[in-house]
Amino acid sequence: MERILVSACLMGRRVRFDGRAKTSDDELLARWREEGRLVPFCPEVEGGLPVPRPPAEIEGGVGGAAVLSGAARVLTAEGGDVTKAFLAGAYAALNVARSMGIRIAILKEGSPSCGSLRIYDGNFRGTAVPGQGVTAALLEAHGIAVFGEDRIGDAARRLADLESSAVPPA
Repeated sequence: MERILVSACLMGRRVRFDGRAKTSDDELLARWREEGRLVPFCPEVEGGLPVPRPPAEIEGGVGGAAVLSGAARVLTAEGGDVTKAFLAGAYAALNVARSMGIRIAILKEGSPSCGSLRIYDGNFRGTAVPGQGVTAALLEAHGIAVFGEDRIGDAARRLADLESSAVPPA
């Protein structure tokens, strides 16, 4: 059975920067949870950040790949550098995915860790720009398909493709 890495906040865990959850009521997620497929994970908490914590954005809104290469940092609105924690959390997510053979992740869109299609621009004004968070960029760079919570149907199609191409045991 394919397992799916999922942002812990989508599963009702109060791990977001503001101490809240962003619980998804998606029926597919509920079914996958019942099937035991989901592996909830919060890269920011696993990277050592507290709950609650100051909001953070990738400077310049340049995306997670730039953070991974050392060309950008993740900063709080007050200018605190939390890059190391974001990198530690991203690598922890990759290690969990690798250890469990995970090939799909459903992550919280817009997050500087988990955003798959959009993040915020680094100015703390609520302006979204195209881009990936640090964890999403790292997972995709290692062949793990990343989907936001608004693309669970796409994740389901990917899951079906993976399971239909699986070689049955001899």
